[in-house]
Amino acid sequence: MLNIPCVIFAGGKSSRMGEDKALLPFASFDTLTEFQYFRLSKIFTHVYISCKSATKFSFNANYIEDKLSQNIFAPTLAFISAFEQLENDSFFAISVDSPFIDEKTILQLISADSTIQDATVAKTEQGMQPLCGIYHRSLLPAFKKMLKEENHKLSFLLKNSKTSYVTFKNDNTFLNLNHPHEYQKALTLITS
Repeated sequence: MLNIPCVIFAGGKSSRMGEDKALLPFASFDTLTEFQYFRLSKIFTHVYISCKSATKFSFNANYIEDKLSQNIFAPTLAFISAFEQLENDSFFAISVDSPFIDEKTILQLISADSTIQDATVAKTEQGMQPLCGIYHRSLLPAFKKMLKEENHKLSFLLKNSKTSYVTFKNDNTFLNLNHPHEYQKALTLITS
């Protein structure tokens, strides 16, 4: 089991999906969030769910609710809330809509991480995967500044910080469930 905390980001707006993807049924679970929480709890000692409100979920878990504006659906606020609640110097961040990121991928990122970095993030041919990586507390001031300036682009933050990238093959491991057709593809993959 990995001692670094894992934070599942499940507070997005899901505008491209047309409904809250965190609440979509997945595999044998009532929600995609519960699926992610259950499987990642087999890898990490401590798993948290970052969200606007825990009341939308019907299962027991460790929740990190956004303490500030409920009108911001960017991960900037979620990172601040996570660092303010957790005492750790770093945590592993993963999006709720990335159900195929496996233990091997996670271990590669953790092995590549170092305390001299601000972040260690996955990268594929399509570009960086900002919600699959390790973030260090050294980034908290930058996140607060971005929130104040209403700049919510993680790519901007990572390009202007000490970020290490680990390159992976662009396969189904990094399939994001942003659109209904991607969700349908994921349902097919999880049953095969």
